[in-house]
Amino acid sequence: MHDEEINVVGFLSEIWFFWTVCTEWEGDADDKTHKYNDAKTPMSITMPNLTVAVLAPNGYARDLGKKGTSTDITFYNLKKGHDTVTFLEPTRYPDRLAPLFYVVSMAHEAIVVVSEITPMLAEWILMLDCAGVKNGTIVLKNYIQPNQIAPLTKGTVLEAYKIMEEDFIGLSADLLARAANQPDIEPKEGAVGSVPIDHHFNVRGIGTVILGCVADGWIKKHDKMRVEPLGKTAQIRSVQKHDDDFAWAYAGDRVGCALKDIDAEELDRGFVLTTDPKVTHTTTVTGDARLVKYWPSEIKEQMVVSVGHWMQFLSARITKVDNGSDWRAPKLTLEMETPLVYKPGDTAVIHYLDGGKLRIVGTIRLP
Repeated sequence: MHDEEINVVGFLSEIWFFWTVCTEWEGDADDKTHKYNDAKTPMSITMPNLTVAVLAPNGYARDLGKKGTSTDITFYNLKKGHDTVTFLEPTRYPDRLAPLFYVVSMAHEAIVVVSEITPMLAEWILMLDCAGVKNGTIVLKNYIQPNQIAPLTKGTVLEAYKIMEEDFIGLSADLLARAANQPDIEPKEGAVGSVPIDHHFNVRGIGTVILGCVADGWIKKHDKMRVEPLGKTAQIRSVQKHDDDFAWAYAGDRVGCALKDIDAEELDRGFVLTTDPKVTHTTTVTGDARLVKYWPSEIKEQMVVSVGHWMQFLSARITKVDNGSDWRAPKLTLEMETPLVYKPGDTAVIHYLDGGKLRIVGTIRLP
C-alpha cells in the first residue's frame, strides 16, 4: 500500500470513530474545524446526490468542492442544504488507466475541460462513450471552438453535452440544481441493492468500515449483505452520506457503511456488498462485444486485456473469438484469475494497456 493511502486510512479511521462514538459532525471529512450536534438517530429527510467525473488537469475540482479522500482517485464534495455533489478526479491518470475507468464508472455525468486537442482528450471521449455517461458539460478554454471538437464527439454520448466557457460559480449552481432533481425514493418492501467497495479500513472500537457508491437499488441499515466474490455475509451497522446518518441510501449515493461479521483485512477494492440475488461472480465470461470505431484490426485469441466493471479492473485473456459477419462486433470468451462480480446484462469496458495511444478496445455485454 502506498504511504499516502496509509495516511488517508488512518485519518478516515479517526474521523469515523468520532462520528460514530462521540458526535455527529457537520461538514466534510478534511475540515478540522467541525462543529457538531447531538443527533443520535438517522435523518428522515432526503439528501439528493449527483456524482460527477472531472476530466481535466489534476486539482481542477478544488474550485468546485472541498477536497476529501485522495489515493489514486481524489474526491471533492459540494454541499448546499440537503443537496450534494461529489466530484471525482483520476489522480494517477494518465500513467495508470484504471483510475480513469473508476471515476467514469461511478459518475452520473461528467465535466470535460478542453484546453487543447490531444490524444488524452480522445481517450476521455472513448471512455465516457463506452461507459455510457450520457449527461455532461464540456468546458472550452484557450479559444478552442465547438467546431474543433465536433469531429471527435460526433456519434458519441458527448454530442449531447452542454458546451460552455469556464465559469465555476455558474457550473456549481447548475450541478446543485441537477442534484436536487435526482430521484430519492424510499425503498419498498423487498428492495435490493449493491455497493462496490472503493476504500475499506478497520476502526478501533467500531470494526470494519467501507466507502463506496451505491451502484443500483437501495441499501438499508441492518441489511445483511452478501460480500462478493467471498460469499460471506456482513450486516450494515450504520449508513452515512456526507457526514449524516441515514436509515437507507439509493443508487448514486456516496456512502460510508460500518459493518459487522467481517474483517477489513478480508476485503479488497472491487468487492461488492449486495442483497440482489441476481448478482453473481465468475472467472469466465462469454458475451457480445462492440469495438470502438478506431480499433484497427480483428481481436486475436490469447490477447491479454483488462476488464472494467464497477470498481473492478481485472486482467483477462481472450480464449475464444467468433467474428461472425462483423469483426467489430465479435463474440468473445474471457478468462480471468480473479472472479468478476456483476449483474447479468451489465456492460463492461475492455482495455488494452499495451495499446499506446489507443488503450480502450470497446465493451462486452455480460451474460
